[in-house]
Amino acid sequence: MRLGMKRRLLLSLSLAAAVIAGTSAIASAADDRHDNGHPARDGATAQLLTKVARGTSWTQSAAPLKLNFETYHPQGMLRVGDRYYMSSVEIIKPTTPCNPACDGYDRTPGEGLGHLFEYDQAGNLLRDLTFKDGNAYHPGGIDYDGRYLWIPVAEYRPNSKAIVYKVDLAKFRATEVLRVDDHIGGVVHDQKNNRLVGISWGSRTFYTWNMDGRLKRTAKNPEQFTDFQDCDYLAEGKAACTGVASLNVGGQSFQLGGISLLDLDSLTAINTVPVTALSAAGNSITRNPTWIEAKGNALQLTAVPDDSQSTLLTYTTPALS
Repeated sequence: MRLGMKRRLLLSLSLAAAVIAGTSAIASAADDRHDNGHPARDGATAQLLTKVARGTSWTQSAAPLKLNFETYHPQGMLRVGDRYYMSSVEIIKPTTPCNPACDGYDRTPGEGLGHLFEYDQAGNLLRDLTFKDGNAYHPGGIDYDGRYLWIPVAEYRPNSKAIVYKVDLAKFRATEVLRVDDHIGGVVHDQKNNRLVGISWGSRTFYTWNMDGRLKRTAKNPEQFTDFQDCDYLAEGKAACTGVASLNVGGQSFQLGGISLLDLDSLTAINTVPVTALSAAGNSITRNPTWIEAKGNALQLTAVPDDSQSTLLTYTTPALS
């Protein structure tokens, strides 16, 4: 090869490399991601959650969106681009109490089928991934790390057993990661520490595992305000957890909703506030799955609080200074 041709070839290769690098940099800057691909905007969500207070109002800010499919009993939800993902449990045969305990449990296992729904912004079902392994059919709160969606599937009773799966959203296929001798009601991928964090029935116990599924730590949850239903990783070792406390005052039962900003290092709440808004059916809007994100200086919460023929509701706070 002549020297001039070599120089032109080297120049062409250098220009191609520069173009590729520039394109990657532009894509990276446009995506603005950190924590192994988690959106940096979630850092803004975490910051705003430190400013939410008891008196913060949550105002319905969009028309209710009817979900055009049978949703059963929704559990966890998140949004990736223009798609929503929601876990749910279909109850075929309800559990029944055991007194005395049956095989060490306080209730029978019941029968059911777990679902992971993918649906669009018009409420149309696109895909449905089902889960059942023996008596484990109850999915919980879900999380997405930019590559995998993490979902626990447990028996529908406390102190039981669960399996944690990771789901490749492109293939919509689940892979088992670990098994637990307890009911796991939610899981997040703590990307700061590259580990998994799970919550038990009623979120009374925290579990942490490495990415190979080895148990690293258990800790009692000091938070007594609500039972976490759904948790989503935010960034820098934080998670947004929502849930409900079913209370009885003067013989009257009611649901008190709540949001906690959780520090995944200490496994304690940084800020916890009540949410009193109710759905048309009278359920706390944080009873079932939620998705929280920053919208400028405000927070937007989308929720599916009601079962079966469900509606997605959207609420927004005032600007939080």
